[in-house]
Amino acid sequence: MLRKRFIGLFVLALMFAACGNGKSSDNDQKTLDSTDQKKSATTTEKKNILFFGTSLTAGYGLDPTEAFPALIQNRIDSLNLPYNVINGGLSGETSAAGKGRINWLLKQPIDIFVLELGANDGLRGLPVKQTIKNLQDIIDTVKTKYPNVKMVIAGMQMPPSMGAKYTNDFKNIFPDLASKNDMALIPFLLDKVGGIPKLNQDDGIHPTAEGDKILAENVWVVLKPLL
Repeated sequence: MLRKRFIGLFVLALMFAACGNGKSSDNDQKTLDSTDQKKSATTTEKKNILFFGTSLTAGYGLDPTEAFPALIQNRIDSLNLPYNVINGGLSGETSAAGKGRINWLLKQPIDIFVLELGANDGLRGLPVKQTIKNLQDIIDTVKTKYPNVKMVIAGMQMPPSMGAKYTNDFKNIFPDLASKNDMALIPFLLDKVGGIPKLNQDDGIHPTAEGDKILAENVWVVLKPLL
């Protein structure tokens, strides 16, 4: 009788243990699910920075990892900031072509927009008024799509060979648009790089990898306060 009673208690204990293990497993699974959800939330919380521009943004002649937008991403990652950089640079892009391309890139959410266009207009001697209108149209398109977007514009300059009036009018495009549209201004993207042979490729126009490191610094000074 005692033996049967002992066996019964033993079986009962095993049943409780089994139930306890099941609850523990359920709790563990809930913890794992919660962790996965947090990780997923962290991923979706990342904001996008779109660099929209010419071959200077695209990193012409360089490995993609050497282009200044990629260097900006490295800096952001090192600081554990929740931003993802999108390189929307295209070699040969004019302001008119950019106006036709911008909507495609705006299909993804944009939180910070960095506009680097106009250089190819200037090198082709296109009318300044035309460049201003195209850039303003791009800015308006971005603002309409994402009203809360933070905006940056990169200033550019033309060589003296383009003529004093043209170079002066062209240079003023960028601070004027920045002021009008409440945009942060990079005074001159190629500052400390333009015209320095050792920091430019053989064409004398596009920066080397070392040159792009300086471009990244020029951009970072203005971009950092917006992050």
